[in-house]
Amino acid sequence: MKITVRDCLELDAFKSSYAAAGKRNLDNTVRSVSVLDATDLKNAIRQNGVKDRLVLTSFASFKDDYDLQSVMIKELAISGVSALVVFGESKNLKNVKPIETAEASGLPLVIMPPTSDIGYGEVIEQVMDKLLVGDDQRNYLINNTIYHLLAFDKHKTFPAALKEAALSNEFQAVLISKDFNPVLVVETRHKVTVVDAVRKLQKRYEDDGRGIYGILDVEGIAAYWGSININGEEYFLLLVDNEEKYSAVDITKLAEIIELAIGMWKYSPVRDVKAELIKAMMRGNLSLAYTLEDEMDINDRSIISVFFGKTANIPKARDIFEEFERKTGCEVLLITDGDETFGMVVDREQRKTKEKDPEEIGRNCCLTLFDNLKEVSKDIRVFHCTGGSSVESGADGFSLINETWAFVESVFPYKRVFSKYEMALVSNCINIQLQGGHIKRNYDELLEPFVREKGSNKAKQLQDTLETFVLDAGMNSGKTSKIMGIHANTVQYRLKKINEVLGVDITANRVIPALTIALALKRLERVID
Repeated sequence: MKITVRDCLELDAFKSSYAAAGKRNLDNTVRSVSVLDATDLKNAIRQNGVKDRLVLTSFASFKDDYDLQSVMIKELAISGVSALVVFGESKNLKNVKPIETAEASGLPLVIMPPTSDIGYGEVIEQVMDKLLVGDDQRNYLINNTIYHLLAFDKHKTFPAALKEAALSNEFQAVLISKDFNPVLVVETRHKVTVVDAVRKLQKRYEDDGRGIYGILDVEGIAAYWGSININGEEYFLLLVDNEEKYSAVDITKLAEIIELAIGMWKYSPVRDVKAELIKAMMRGNLSLAYTLEDEMDINDRSIISVFFGKTANIPKARDIFEEFERKTGCEVLLITDGDETFGMVVDREQRKTKEKDPEEIGRNCCLTLFDNLKEVSKDIRVFHCTGGSSVESGADGFSLINETWAFVESVFPYKRVFSKYEMALVSNCINIQLQGGHIKRNYDELLEPFVREKGSNKAKQLQDTLETFVLDAGMNSGKTSKIMGIHANTVQYRLKKINEVLGVDITANRVIPALTIALALKRLERVID
């Protein structure tokens, strides 16, 4: 049932009130009501800045700060609240500036005079009663939906019954897996895409956690979401009110009926093929992966990267994935489990230019993507294998990631994005460590001259410098100086001493490979021990 600010002003609780500003928008929809009692601006907007919400306040924490009141009014208007009701005009709204701000912002500002005996409780009770009244419109939605969803003789499948109910009652429904992939879509209007709605849901879920049919604003259209259980699996149900005819209570009741009908139809959602493909590759099940690849109509050379991210499912990271898809035309497939994200990048079109082949284009785009991700947060860690371009190479990439991700940070503590090159090095070191024997001793002996020539204390100082120079600074003495916090001349002096002790030029192309492994083994030993 659609309720407006104008409807609310006709309630007994508002008899002594008057609209001081924003009268042109008194037909704003009201779907919920809240009390603004936060003591700071940020929390006030976070808790109350919800589209179509009637906000009640006395500005008790800001009674003399008219500038802050004005900022708050402007922010509430931007967030799409229905109206702001201020209690106690003479005490808390003496200055004309907040009223002018409300008028300029188009936000209805309703004044409840101090002479009124009406408080928050009476207003909330009467507004909610108005929202919850079971009028003919609500009865029609519920009864008509039940009629269609239980018409077993008329419809062959649950999706067909749901579509008929949605068309008849002007709503839309999307069933989404826990990995945020749509598994059932019933669209009756195409003002916004399902992808837009799902991404909005992802961000809300990550920000606020699960809720019971909270409201989403998707390009100006109200959508409701909540979690449901089907055959022991968690899914999300997203419902869109096309004509804004129903209240949040109506939609919640509608969701309950749909969930009951799913059980009566014994409906099982279609497989989440995207998530299954990633999981099959992670398990090394190539035959299943190839089958799923065919189902998704993916060319075997379309898979250009697989990756694993720690704390990579935060909203800003999602924005980067979305921007990457818009710019490149590639698709990022994701599954998440807590703070862990597994994914793959697919280029279905295999674009190419005269200068570069599609694999090179895709590889460079992915490298840029992962570099952008590391700028989101210092806590993010990304492990990727890019440039394989097949199911088999993708499965090998996940295998390499799974084997090394817990150790590679210890070998390269200053990195946050790890490619297959760092992980391949660490994988070799793990195997050498496990095998032991003469192979391990060969690498250990490369570093023994430090102890023999300079003694343990001096050896540690030189070896630490060598580790930083080779593993952390990319053999850049200036970067080594910055990382270690010592003068550049000191670094140069130590590198000269290291050359003398080892009896080789440590930057020589025949020396650096074995030296890198020897140093990485030393760091790996510290972790394992």
